Amino acid sequence: MPKTPDTPAVARRRAREKRVVSQMIALYCRGHHGASERTERALCGEAVCPACAELDALAARRTELCPHMATKTSCNKCARHCYPPQQRDQIRAVMRYAGPRMLLHHPVAAVRHLLGK
Repeated sequence: MPKTPDTPAVARRRAREKRVVSQMIALYCRGHHGASERTERALCGEAVCPACAELDALAARRTELCPHMATKTSCNKCARHCYPPQQRDQIRAVMRYAGPRMLLHHPVAAVRHLLGK
């Protein structure tokens, strides 16, 4: 079944969410993996290791396919989990680590993400 086209507002929200999650993954990677390991680029353009690049690509695909983007508040409150259990644990670890640090590195994105706008 083909996906219905997004409204402009939903398309902006989807793009913003992909960028914020990518920034969080890059922040996590920077804090947990050495500079020599970060040979790939995340969606946001920052350097990440291959494992984090794979998680970033998965997160972008899942966000692109999310059928609840117009109405959801956050992924952890969603009734339908898009991530397989192992990747869900990885995303949780990324969010737990990067969430508080986003206020320092990407304050506007962090506040908008917290407000769900």
